[in-house]
Amino acid sequence: MTPQEKILSVAGETILTEAKAIANLEQLLDQNFAKAVEAIYESKGRVIITGIGKSAAIATKIVATLNSTGTPAVFMHAADAIHGDLGTIGKDDVVICISKSGNTPEIKVLVPLIKNFKNTLIGITGSPDSFLGQQADFIINSYVEKEACPNNLAPTTSTTAQLVMGDALAVCLLNLRGFSSKDFARYHPGGALGKKLYLRVSDITAQNQKPVVHPETPVPQVIIEISEKMLGVAAVLENDKIVGIITDGDIRRMLYKSTDISGLTARDIMSSSPKTISQEAMAVDALDVLEENKISQLLAEENGVYSGVVHLHNLIREGIL
Repeated sequence: MTPQEKILSVAGETILTEAKAIANLEQLLDQNFAKAVEAIYESKGRVIITGIGKSAAIATKIVATLNSTGTPAVFMHAADAIHGDLGTIGKDDVVICISKSGNTPEIKVLVPLIKNFKNTLIGITGSPDSFLGQQADFIINSYVEKEACPNNLAPTTSTTAQLVMGDALAVCLLNLRGFSSKDFARYHPGGALGKKLYLRVSDITAQNQKPVVHPETPVPQVIIEISEKMLGVAAVLENDKIVGIITDGDIRRMLYKSTDISGLTARDIMSSSPKTISQEAMAVDALDVLEENKISQLLAEENGVYSGVVHLHNLIREGIL
């Protein structure tokens, strides 16, 4: 076996080991999990998630997922908690403690303090019979048979299992809250993801000029309009209604047939019944229309009235594509 083949073999074994462990988690779901979700959903406070070592790293990711899906959450490091950070916990908060063994010294110190506050305590652990398992109000079992680490020491499969259980919690809560794509957009306003959820056609057309010609506009004037507005297109309007479209491609095809354009008007070279989209449609929907029809420009309208142009370059610039 070559060194590269060995690398790929080990990588494959790691993935299969973790995949098997994740598949087994479904068998570990019980009423404790359901009650834990209900406790969080019915709580008037936040979710405080704590852990130490690799479990702390997983806790921060679960916190981020909950926050982005409508469940306010805060990370509290288990070691820092016993040195002042216990003040993070409010009287209505639900606390989730993550620990593979459930028996680490920090957990044994921290858990009784949390219990003194009388907050609901949820444990995510692979050892339900551990100290954490015995003290928690609800246990989410994240047991794995073995770590992907060949020495069965480095937290690998176990932390993946913790992460998956955290995702399961977040998705169940999202479902209970009826959390929609519009809600998601409010929490993710930045970047391409956010723009796909909130950017509308009207936001795009507002950036562009509105190239317009009429059916009887001479072709030389059409060329000037297209060039000046720099969108490679002009809408053809008659009685304020869109009756056609002329693109750079239409101009090139016309000139390929004949360089004598005297006497030609927009009506002679326009494409009738162009693709249009509502001004209130999402920008990502405009992208779908462009890709489906293999075109670069799309005319927008509002209540049947021409309102502007969406160009493929606009969507690329916004990060939609």
